[in-house]
Amino acid sequence: MRFLDLVRLIFDNLGRRKGRVALTAIGVVIGTASVILLVSLAIGLQRSATSQLWGISDLKRIDVYPGWSEVNVGPGPVAVDPVTGMPPGVKILTPKTVEEIRAMPGVALVSIRQNLSGGALLKYGKMETWPWIQGVDVDDLSAYEYKAQVGTTQLERGTAVVGSWVLKNFYDPRLRPGQEPPPPPTPQDIVGQQVKLEITKWTEDGQAITRTVTLRIAGVLEEARAEQDNAMFVRFDELMKWEEWVRGKRVNFNKEGYNQLLVRAEDPSQVVDIADQINALGYQASTPQSFVEGINSFFVVLQLVFGGIGAISLLVAAIGIANTMTMAILERTREIGLMKAIGATNRDVLSIFLGEAAGIGLIGGIGGVILGWGGSYAINFLATTFLAGQSNPYGGLGPGIAAATPVWLPVFALVFSTLVGLLSGLYPSLQAATLVPVNALKYE
Repeated sequence: MRFLDLVRLIFDNLGRRKGRVALTAIGVVIGTASVILLVSLAIGLQRSATSQLWGISDLKRIDVYPGWSEVNVGPGPVAVDPVTGMPPGVKILTPKTVEEIRAMPGVALVSIRQNLSGGALLKYGKMETWPWIQGVDVDDLSAYEYKAQVGTTQLERGTAVVGSWVLKNFYDPRLRPGQEPPPPPTPQDIVGQQVKLEITKWTEDGQAITRTVTLRIAGVLEEARAEQDNAMFVRFDELMKWEEWVRGKRVNFNKEGYNQLLVRAEDPSQVVDIADQINALGYQASTPQSFVEGINSFFVVLQLVFGGIGAISLLVAAIGIANTMTMAILERTREIGLMKAIGATNRDVLSIFLGEAAGIGLIGGIGGVILGWGGSYAINFLATTFLAGQSNPYGGLGPGIAAATPVWLPVFALVFSTLVGLLSGLYPSLQAATLVPVNALKYE
């Protein structure tokens, strides 16, 4: 029997019992729609969770800090090393550490990030703020994949690049009660302008000594909702001059160590392995990639659980298909005997009934795909319409996608529902194929 003739015969047979086929297919529709809708919800939750994490867009980044694993902190005061200012046993970040990490396979960049230990007040006209001063050993912040909103990311001598929140934090210290506060400077206002950085240190008797440095703002970074938004970046060599003035001595990084190292991998897939190597050296390495992988692992399990719940409905539908095919064979026993009498083989009969069972699964799968996909859009519409105003009353990011249906999911559900129908009809089809023609023709 030719394939096209087989397909035509299968759908003709299904068309003769429209009511029974429709009732049986409804179970498959519900099961397929449940799988698509529940898995879409899990995928939507995953995308919403990962897209709204602050500062997690850079998956190549690894932050390295001094290692505290060998420090035993017990009751009472903790002894502090007079040189490093840390408890004994802390593994500090030295120039040798930088060379060790740079030699690791897959490392694209190792950069020093140093804080200013003294107070730093930034003044612009009558307004001022307290930025987080960061000294970096790169000439261009684009090496960190930072982008400039206005100006440039290049750091030259006597310049600084600030995060967007630094501008929002400017205030007028001479503002009187009830007086309207002046608007903060815009990036266009401050880029290219001279500002004053007032650095403060304290003597042993508690007296404050200040030193004023003039800087030019070279650029304002795009808001990333991450640590750089509240930071002011300057060249590492300039910050060290200020730091030595604050401390009153030269800084020996072989004995005192750096505050932090920023490591970038060549590829996100190498990040976790590099972080594990750094941790094995005794330092503390943290990376957004590890956090994202943990979240993704959780949601993969959630997708399997949701998909399993929907598959239970398909299991019930499979029992219905098996029952329908069994009853069809009993009703068509003489028809089977007639087919065999005129030359149909066991394989032909098996193919016809398996095709009918798979056809019921296919019809139900198509209906389930339409219902599940439509349900996903309906959920997103309701979430956008009714929950948008309640998700974040203080502003900021709105609700993410409630349900996301990737293209592979309906295709998988359609194939799976057809396969369920095929397997459900296997036993009844084998019964039909093995009927003895003489007995089948005599069946009443």
